[in-house]
Amino acid sequence: MDVWTHLVNGFATAGTPANLMWAFVGCALGTATGVLPGIGPATAVAMLLPITAKVDATASMIFFAGIYYGAMYGGSTTSILLNTPSNSSSMVTAMEGNKMAKSGRAGAALATSAIGSFIAGTFATVVVTLFAPMLANYAVQLGPPEYFMLMLLAFTTVSAVLGQSTLRGLLALFIGLAIGLIGMDQITGQARYTAGVPELLDGINIVLVAVGLFAVAEAMHVVLFEGRQIRHEHKLTRVTMSRADWRRSIPAWMRGTAIGAPFGCIPAGGTEIPTFLSYAVEKNLAKGSNREEFGTVGAIEGVAGPEAANNATVTTAMIPLLTLGIPVSNTTAVMLGAFQNYGIQPGPQLFTNSAALVWALIASLYIGNVMLLVLNLPLVGLWVKLLKIPRPRLYAGILIFATVGAYGMRQSMFDLFLLYGIGVLGLVMRRFSIPSAPVVVAMILGPLAEAQLRNAMSIGEGSAMVFLQRPVSVIMIFVVIGVLILPRILKKRGVVL
Repeated sequence: MDVWTHLVNGFATAGTPANLMWAFVGCALGTATGVLPGIGPATAVAMLLPITAKVDATASMIFFAGIYYGAMYGGSTTSILLNTPSNSSSMVTAMEGNKMAKSGRAGAALATSAIGSFIAGTFATVVVTLFAPMLANYAVQLGPPEYFMLMLLAFTTVSAVLGQSTLRGLLALFIGLAIGLIGMDQITGQARYTAGVPELLDGINIVLVAVGLFAVAEAMHVVLFEGRQIRHEHKLTRVTMSRADWRRSIPAWMRGTAIGAPFGCIPAGGTEIPTFLSYAVEKNLAKGSNREEFGTVGAIEGVAGPEAANNATVTTAMIPLLTLGIPVSNTTAVMLGAFQNYGIQPGPQLFTNSAALVWALIASLYIGNVMLLVLNLPLVGLWVKLLKIPRPRLYAGILIFATVGAYGMRQSMFDLFLLYGIGVLGLVMRRFSIPSAPVVVAMILGPLAEAQLRNAMSIGEGSAMVFLQRPVSVIMIFVVIGVLILPRILKKRGVVL
């Protein structure tokens, strides 16, 4: 009962005109930063930190939270319409959503994305409200062996389900792991694979790689191989979802939410693992003609599930941030800095020392989800009109946004050369049907997996048996083996997955 009393008080605080205004502005800005390729929520929050220095702490946190989950909504827009994810969590949406747009179903893809995000975000907010301390305490019990096996599961799943073959998926995975090794070693502090270039000491920025592989490579492919051909593949047949779309989306929303919500509670979890796992689940559960739509004309489940998983993860990521002071993404790391600017240290005592702020922030999650649904659904038709822009202007605009976004991160010309070099790599990969998404996932999780492997081996005093001494780690080992072997066994026996 105490929880509900705190939540009611939180709604009273978040529902003041000033705080509602900050929530609305944050949601609108978040959607805009999500729509613009190369500009993510972390960049937006970091740029706006000085502006809110004189604003009340509660209003400021509500504002930043609005940008945070608003960007997750907006990130699906360019992924679906332009095959240009504005952040790594939207990569899976681009795979099926853009194919739906090209086959005239952009409206349905955008609608299922918005509604699924609302459902998943609302459910995840309930989880944050009721189970934050309990789930955070459970997540803390996971050690390096479990984290490493979790990331190995992500690598295996990504390689197995993306692209035309597992071999190509593994090749893309190893490219990403190689890129992730560039920079300073996390433990020894030694420079690795930098070729004496100072700009590479900090590694290669993930946003740079994502924008290069997707946005720049897409624009290059259109210019070099599609030329001036006019295709009507982007025509819009309807803006709403049909009855069949609803029937296929609802289970996918539920499954995506169930997959994504627990991952946000895990420190260092991120949104990449649950979105790819959700995609793998939807692809494997699809039957008949629905399965044939994956990778061809676009399957709506491939948009609905990952988008729900994405937003559920993003929302429950507030649990480790608020109760442990552990950020699980770039954006929550910047938000942690915003808390500290106000002299507030997130952690176990936050719900006691700053109860009014915390519960107002949680209440604003409910309010923000409604605001975003109201903002996004009416704008579906407007976003689809992006497809009517002449292709030369459209892709020129994408390159401009990508270039400005890349240069704006460090004001470095080296980053621009790197951006277009990665774009060329993405173009080559596309011509040889090598999937791009595993590169980004491996680059994000590779350094984390390396650190967790080293820590696990230290715990086991150099023995790999440490992975067999932890129940959760053993379960994940069997899951990884199952992902690699089971589909092939069933395929040989004539069972269609």
